[in-house]
Amino acid sequence: MLQPHPTRFSSRIIGTGSAFPQTTLTNSALTQRIDTSNEWIVERTGIRERRISQPGNPDELNSSLGFLAATQALKMAGKTPQDLDQILYATCTPDTLIPSTACWLQSKLGANRAWAMDLNAACSGFVYAVSTADQFIRSGNVKTSLVVGGDVLSAFTNWSDRTSCILFGDAAGAVVIEQTPLNSDRRILSSHLKSDGNLWDLFHIPAGGSKLEITPEVYQQNLHKMQMKGKEIFKVAVRTLAEYAVEALESNGMTLQDLNWIIPHQANLRIIEAVAKRLNIPLTKFIININRYGNTSSATVPTALDEAVRDGRIQPGHTLLLDVFGAGLTYGTILLRW
Repeated sequence: MLQPHPTRFSSRIIGTGSAFPQTTLTNSALTQRIDTSNEWIVERTGIRERRISQPGNPDELNSSLGFLAATQALKMAGKTPQDLDQILYATCTPDTLIPSTACWLQSKLGANRAWAMDLNAACSGFVYAVSTADQFIRSGNVKTSLVVGGDVLSAFTNWSDRTSCILFGDAAGAVVIEQTPLNSDRRILSSHLKSDGNLWDLFHIPAGGSKLEITPEVYQQNLHKMQMKGKEIFKVAVRTLAEYAVEALESNGMTLQDLNWIIPHQANLRIIEAVAKRLNIPLTKFIININRYGNTSSATVPTALDEAVRDGRIQPGHTLLLDVFGAGLTYGTILLRW
């Protein structure tokens, strides 16, 4: 049996950044493309607009957005690309299948000391990647890690499906994570991850991998686009977000009252509201940006985190819970003290 590597250090986030495409797609603009209304979208999702990358624009590729977010995070952290030991890129919409988007980003940054890889846990990807970086840093194998959550979902959205195309946008968020002394006051306290592959059919893209080639017939059926079962996802999301929040806190001897902020995956405002009700905590404790950006998959949590750090809502000593779910299905939480 493999023995766990002894924990030698803790880790903490020391820099954040975010980036969005220039083009804003409002609900009103969507009404020109599909049979819907601004009121219908807002009532069901809380979304009013989202940012969409322009196809063929090299400045709005996934890795290009990741580069902008990473540059901001490095600047806040007081680090250069040469300081990085590791680049983890959480995405389910890579620039290319080969090479990884992490390697594209490494090239753009000039971070030639770092090793780089992609991590795909869909909308849970950022939390999975931060947890992975935390483990490398705790073991002493990595000192400084760059974690990016970025997705260009517009390239995989079925724009004829009025129930799903209203949800998605494009973005990237980044954090720099650095080694800190074991049990420092300001650190990542714990991470909690889970997957249930039996629920794969709630959200998936049938074609584009080795299982199903994109032939003309497959293309005509939109099988290379996202397919989701919204009602089923809603139920699972509310339950898992609430349950994992409690589990993370209990494992650290804490309660919901000890939290300053919850940063949830921004899939649907109604899901977040239902979680707040289920946990009996005010919605004002949740950091939310879905109304302006929609569901940006692995970018929702890091962009919301960056926004709240930069506008001063998040202060040193605050306790934060990152709480996510995604296709797979995947779930996860990270509890940290800022």
